[in-house]
Amino acid sequence: MNRLLSSDRGPGPHSSTVIPRRKSSGPAPLSPYQDQVYQHAQLAAQLAPNSLLYNETITIHRNGSLDIAALEQSLTEIVRRHEAWRTSFEMVEAEVKQIIHPSQPVALAVADLRNLAEQEREAASLRLAAEDARRPFDLARNPLFRFCLARLQDQQYRLFLTAHQIILDGVSVYHVLLPELIALYAAYSASRPSPLPEPSIQCADFAQWQADRPAAAWADDLAFWRERLHANPPALELPGDRVRPPVQTFRGAIQPFAIGKDLTASLKNLTRAEKSTLFISMLTGFVALLHSLTLETDVVIGTLAPTRSCSEVQRLLGYFLNPVVLRIPVSGDMTLRDLLGRVKDVAGKALSHQRLPFHRLLAAFPLQSDLSRNPMYQLQFSLEPPLPAIDPAWNLTPMDVQSGGAKLDLYMVVDERPDGILGRAQYNPDLFDSGTIGHFVDQYVGLLEVLATRPDLRVADALAYGQLSSAAV
Repeated sequence: MNRLLSSDRGPGPHSSTVIPRRKSSGPAPLSPYQDQVYQHAQLAAQLAPNSLLYNETITIHRNGSLDIAALEQSLTEIVRRHEAWRTSFEMVEAEVKQIIHPSQPVALAVADLRNLAEQEREAASLRLAAEDARRPFDLARNPLFRFCLARLQDQQYRLFLTAHQIILDGVSVYHVLLPELIALYAAYSASRPSPLPEPSIQCADFAQWQADRPAAAWADDLAFWRERLHANPPALELPGDRVRPPVQTFRGAIQPFAIGKDLTASLKNLTRAEKSTLFISMLTGFVALLHSLTLETDVVIGTLAPTRSCSEVQRLLGYFLNPVVLRIPVSGDMTLRDLLGRVKDVAGKALSHQRLPFHRLLAAFPLQSDLSRNPMYQLQFSLEPPLPAIDPAWNLTPMDVQSGGAKLDLYMVVDERPDGILGRAQYNPDLFDSGTIGHFVDQYVGLLEVLATRPDLRVADALAYGQLSSAAV
């Protein structure tokens, strides 16, 4: 079981299945999870040319002196170690294949912003990163990532990474890229060799292993979803500011927010008391808000589940995520505590059957074609992996830079840190104004406060109570 259900810190138990190395070094199939990204990216390009919904940008912070040559050497070694970061996706005999390319040195473009007024440097660095984030990738051309280094002060740097999502996920960023970068930089800046062991397999090996699995391997998971989604889930429509366009635009904007240390501690206390996880507690607040705003009693949303159950893939850069549908019955007469229990039960069963690739799930249901919305769900909630203990001279934030793309109406993602929780609401501005999303976020945080302090309040009363409490403060 993954940490969304069993633990809020650290990786969970992994399968002892041995994934073999491929016998060939030539073109490889895509994994089911890469293929989902690839196919959806192609569809998005047809519906909304030049859309940037799969451009992901993260910021790596460095406080202290920086040896740029050692940093470039570290990044070059990371790319050498991980085939996924030197892979393109090309048509080979009418089938999309992974093509792995030889490793090339990483040369950093450096923007020295020290000539600007100090209060202008951060914004200037973000503008540079946003320009890079708005440049599209061609999946048939390697590499599918770009780095940009900004120097804000003599000992303050920002390393911006923009990459296509088909080559990275949250675990890649938090548990592979950043720890490897820190370890390699410490070694190379001291003229020592790399301390890292070679990966036992690569992403293409995992993809080949998946391709060799018989269709019957998915039978139990498919049977579960057929029963769970026996009737087509209703579309959940949040009150918006504009009529939905007939074709998705995949335009996006981000509304950041933060949850303070006190509320985070209260949510963790509730989580422990209910023998749950922080993910379930925060998801419960999201579900309660959606019910309150729509009065829908059949709340259907999505989350992203990691598919790294095998130990060999835990330390690989690559994309190992699968969308999972959460269909949660809600009643206004339930208490928030009851709703938390229901969310825990629904999520537990759904995430226990998370391996079924989403495109196989869609193929099992005769959904009516609708180019205006995502199939199955339009709203999504997820929790980032925990940031491991690292050298305090380094840090990472995944929500500073806006690429201008979004896959869904609204995607809420939260990220636990030592001083609280960082969050972002990624939304489509063709549907919502920024003020509407800001109000939505305020309501969400207010509901979390009610959940943490008055869990026996009825769901129907929680939103109003939270707004009254916020007004009183």
